[in-house]
Amino acid sequence: MKYALFLLVPLAASCGLVQPKPDRPGAVDASAPAGPFAGTRPQARPGTEAAAMDAPADVVEAAQPAAATPPASGRLGTTVASLGNAAEPGMWIKTPLVRQAGTGTITYPETGRSVEAQLIPLDGPPTAGSRVSLAAMQELGAPLTGLPELVVSR
Repeated sequence: MKYALFLLVPLAASCGLVQPKPDRPGAVDASAPAGPFAGTRPQARPGTEAAAMDAPADVVEAAQPAAATPPASGRLGTTVASLGNAAEPGMWIKTPLVRQAGTGTITYPETGRSVEAQLIPLDGPPTAGSRVSLAAMQELGAPLTGLPELVVSR
């Protein structure tokens, strides 16, 4: 029985059912309101990371660095590619590295081969993978069942 109580107290504390008194760390306050939403959240000091939780959303967004976006031209980046729909003809790559469709170059560094292909935007973060046409994969000498790393340029 005492082992069950030994396990229930830490569990109850982690769920917010009991809370320690502020004047005695680790002490259990039976008069504290129960439940995970009881009480108020302590106010954070200005300039601390926790202060961002109390700030309005537009202030927090301005304080955070902008997400990295790929450049509009030149080397757009490296992507892990898989074979796209083999029924779709042509030389193309669907990749999150581009925001607008256009023509570009795909390079497979392992073979040193490059092909000119249609760059098609794909929803997702720039770190997400890409899909490449069968014709482009064959021209690059990339494995059809593998996940080759390709360099995409505009």
